[in-house]
Amino acid sequence: MAHRLQIRLLTWDVKDTLLKLRHPLGEEYATKARAHGLEVEPSALEQGFRQAYRVQSHRFPNYGLSHGLTSRQWWLDVVLQTFHLAGVQDAQAVAPIAEQLYEDFSRPCTWQVLDGAEDTLRECRTRGLRLAVISNFDRRLEGILGGLGLREHFDFVLTSEAAGWPKPDPHIFQEALRLAHMEPVVTAHVGDNYLCDYQGPRAVGMHSFLVVDPQALDPVVRDSVPKEHILPSLAHLLPALDCLEGSTPGL
Repeated sequence: MAHRLQIRLLTWDVKDTLLKLRHPLGEEYATKARAHGLEVEPSALEQGFRQAYRVQSHRFPNYGLSHGLTSRQWWLDVVLQTFHLAGVQDAQAVAPIAEQLYEDFSRPCTWQVLDGAEDTLRECRTRGLRLAVISNFDRRLEGILGGLGLREHFDFVLTSEAAGWPKPDPHIFQEALRLAHMEPVVTAHVGDNYLCDYQGPRAVGMHSFLVVDPQALDPVVRDSVPKEHILPSLAHLLPALDCLEGSTPGL
C-alpha cells in the first residue's frame, strides 16, 4: 500500500508572489529624479530599466559577486544605465539619485504585501507547515520582510546573494533543503516564474506551484504545466496542497 504524501516544508519566492512595489518602478525613478531637478518620463525610465537590468544580469549574474562587485554597486550601475538609456547623459547628476533609490528600495514602505499573502502564510503555519524563502534578492530582503511583518513566518530567508547562486540553479534549492534538513519529496516551492520557481525546484526533486493568471502564461508553458499546479491566487494554494497530498508519491 502506497504511503500518503505529506508536504512538510513550503519555500517561497517573494517579489510578485508575496510582495510588489507600491508604485510602478518608472514612477518611483521619475519622482526621485524630479526631487533632484531632473524631468524624465516614467515610461522612458521603465523601458530603460528593463533593458539595463537585462544587460547587467547577463554580464554580471547574481549581482556580480563572482566579478568582485557588491550588490549595492551592481544596483547603482543599473540605475545609472537606466537614466542613460532614458536620455540623461550626466552621470554625475544621476549618482545621488541612484544612492537615494537604493536606500528607498530598502525601505518596507516602498513595498506592499499582496492580497491574501499574510492570511495564506498564517494558514500554512497553522496547518503545521514549515516555511522558508528562496529569492533572487539581495541583502535588503530580511529588513523589508521584517518591516512588513512577514519575517516571523519563515524559518529562514535564503537570498541568491547569500547562497551564491540564483534560481533556477539547483544549488540554491539544495542549500535550502540542507538548511531545513528536509528531503525534496516533502518540500514544495511557490512562485510566479516558470523557469525559476516551477522548473528549478523540480530539477532537484521538489514539488512546485505557479502563482499566476493562467491566461497570462505563454500557451506553450501553460500546456506543459498541469492545471492543478497553476494557482490563479494564493487562496488556491491549500486546496492544491490537499490535491497533491492526496496523490500517490512518484505519480
